Amino acid sequence: MALNSYVYGQNVDEGLTCTSASDSYPGARIRFAQVCRFFQTPWLWNTRHCWYNYPYQPLTTDLHYYYILELSFYWSLMFSQFTDIKRKDFGIMFLHHLVCIFLITFSYVNNMARVGTLVLCLHDSADALLEAAKMANYAKFQKMCDLLFVMFAVVFITTRLGIFPLWVLNTTLFESWEIVGPYPSWWVFNLLLLLIQGLNCFWSYLIVKIACKAVSRGKAGKWNPLHVSKDDRSDIESSSDEEDSEPPGKNPHTATTTNGTSGTNGYLLTGSCSMDD
Repeated sequence: MALNSYVYGQNVDEGLTCTSASDSYPGARIRFAQVCRFFQTPWLWNTRHCWYNYPYQPLTTDLHYYYILELSFYWSLMFSQFTDIKRKDFGIMFLHHLVCIFLITFSYVNNMARVGTLVLCLHDSADALLEAAKMANYAKFQKMCDLLFVMFAVVFITTRLGIFPLWVLNTTLFESWEIVGPYPSWWVFNLLLLLIQGLNCFWSYLIVKIACKAVSRGKAGKWNPLHVSKDDRSDIESSSDEEDSEPPGKNPHTATTTNGTSGTNGYLLTGSCSMDD
């Protein structure tokens, strides 16, 4: 549901932590496959079916396992963020994961699985494009990475700022009120959805800001949408930009021979020898 660290990217040499493509792409692929399965459900095409005969709606096996998959995924994000590098929006990400876990659990317990799957599928739709863009970045396919990031940005903003409020929030706020009527859990459920929508607006702003910043730099063929030198989420400087700033012909490593080996104790020096006083 969440934007799974679209600006978590660091240099390929530095690698990613818990949000790397190797960690999250299989989950995104499975979740995307589940999204495709819901094209056969009637409430996907007519959201009023989410509330007919509520709360006496049968919970099918595929809905059950889809909920288990999503809940386990967000629990993994909840714990893994504490082992990741602390970033400026750590509090916002923690809030998002907490809200998602509570929202998934709350909708399952209250048998709101139908509308819950709409929320989950809509927010999962852009994740596969993001992870594919990360893999293209690692493979150094820059044009493919740029194209996939643009596709991700379009899908993300369209689904979360357009379809989600006009389609999902419309049925949870108005159609449910008309068919079922307000009840105590109705207020809690919609409050959580509105909080998610606020976070969607925040991350959409970051995506647009990153894209505008990259275009304004004018680095044709060099800008990386998944890795800016000092992005809006991280205080860590990019080593790639430092390498770009090195004058031609300058060797960042000073050849120092120790026992016939360049470096100290057989390892290459990673810094300049001028550090010695």
